Amino acid sequence: MPVVVRLKEILAEKNMSQRELARLAGLRPNTISHLCSNNVDRVHLSTFEIICKTLKISLNELLVLEDD
Repeated sequence: MPVVVRLKEILAEKNMSQRELARLAGLRPNTISHLCSNNVDRVHLSTFEIICKTLKISLNELLVLEDD
């Protein structure tokens, strides 16, 4: 079961750009861009925590398990 990061979809729902999230969260734009791609293989848990707090969402909204 692959884990999918739904950041791109959440940003679209919130009408927020990747650059704006990076600025608000204090993260590098490249980090946000990487998380919005389909090739996420590693992430620090603290990065997820910062993103969830900034967007006021839960971790289970950000991450989804997909069937194979």
